[in-house]
Amino acid sequence: MTTDTAPLRVAVIIGSTREGRIGDAVGRWFLERARHRSELELAVLDLADFDFPVHYPGRATDQMTEFTDEIARAEAFVVVTPEYNRSFPASLKQAIDFAYDEWQTKPVAFVSYGHGSAGLYAVEQLRSVFTELHTVTLRNGVALDILQQPLEERPGDTGRDRSVGLMLDQLGWWGWALREARAVRPYVS
Repeated sequence: MTTDTAPLRVAVIIGSTREGRIGDAVGRWFLERARHRSELELAVLDLADFDFPVHYPGRATDQMTEFTDEIARAEAFVVVTPEYNRSFPASLKQAIDFAYDEWQTKPVAFVSYGHGSAGLYAVEQLRSVFTELHTVTLRNGVALDILQQPLEERPGDTGRDRSVGLMLDQLGWWGWALREARAVRPYVS
């Protein structure tokens, strides 16, 4: 643990914007389990709450700037993503691409959901994207097969809850290590 006692600023990004999505429910499920971690300052960035342009404009819109500012402020990320056709949603890729330097030298963890593969195909593709942005992606994450095992309403001692705890422990380790590294030496990309 770092000597800096300030909580780690973690942005929880809910990546689906589809009508009828369950990404917001998965996000709430995760936050219910993460909120008890006093060493983390959690902020939710639900992409459905942003009015992003359909086409990438020549100049950033206010919504794009607001999102990018939140990415810059965060020190770590948890991406909540569904798997659509063995990949992640276009809305998430669009939002990720609005920032570049703001992602660098920060850890990224994943909470994925779907059926069968539990969103792991989406996570594998996101790892490549985030590697290009100079982040550190965590090995451990949380993968939810929604049709086989519905979300529990309350936190309990389940395998899923243990996965959340382990992922947050690792996210904290990387988050504080990289916070200290950024303070000592600027990153060159």
